[in-house]
Amino acid sequence: MAFLEVNNYHKKFGENEVLKGISFSLEKGEVLAIIGSSGGGKTTLLRCLNFLEIPDEGTLTLNGETLFDASEKKQNTESQIREKRLHFGLVFQQFNLFPQYTVFKNITLAQTLLAKQDIRTKKKQFRAELASLSKEERKARKIEQKHILSELQDGLKKRIESRAEELLARVGLSEKRNSYPYELSGGQQQRVAIARALALDPDILCFDEPTSALDPELTGEVLKVIKGLKSSDSTMIVVTHEMEFAKSVADHVIFIADGVIEEQGTPEEVFEHPKSEKTAAFLRKSLEQV
Repeated sequence: MAFLEVNNYHKKFGENEVLKGISFSLEKGEVLAIIGSSGGGKTTLLRCLNFLEIPDEGTLTLNGETLFDASEKKQNTESQIREKRLHFGLVFQQFNLFPQYTVFKNITLAQTLLAKQDIRTKKKQFRAELASLSKEERKARKIEQKHILSELQDGLKKRIESRAEELLARVGLSEKRNSYPYELSGGQQQRVAIARALALDPDILCFDEPTSALDPELTGEVLKVIKGLKSSDSTMIVVTHEMEFAKSVADHVIFIADGVIEEQGTPEEVFEHPKSEKTAAFLRKSLEQV
């Protein structure tokens, strides 16, 4: 069984069917590049994988666990959807950093909120425990619980901050720790966005046209970071219009046109020996625009 299996994804917006039965699989540690013309369904597919949109049909299995099955009648709660969303990290086209926070806080914010949730859960468990104790036992146990919670909070804070420092170094921005997004170039902002997505240690990291909002001279620095992640055994899905990048970094390539997978295979098969005329025409047009 593959690490990720997507089967028969369909998605409509009103009468417009954007995804018309998308199926593919991905092994752990592989990089999948998704290419195709604008409006073909690439971004919608990524949003469905990240539970930002809910498919009308289809199933998604990750590491043997079914995370989504459209045929199930019971709807997931918002908290369940948030939990499933944590399996995927998404780097957007437009960075989506919080302008009021520093680089460091942008990276640590989501982890900090999850840590606070863990603390609240632990406090609830402690309160339930106290209810079953005598008055004297309760007094002693409260002191123990306070000490445990303090150590837990300190440990989580140190772990979150250490991880953020590590990721800043990985994307080459350690010196920008206390800068705000407006003080950074587009390429630097996108590298912060990559670090933020990695901070939650997702099973699969997704990129939606990560260089489309960048000037050409800034594109290279972002692509270099993504290539560097491949060597660290990250499983990635990259929607991109950079054909040379897709050719060099991907293990598998999917060409999507009009909501369906028109062609898929290795980079050599898709780029050098396309079987579909639609694929060949798209690649010719891409080369003309370079």
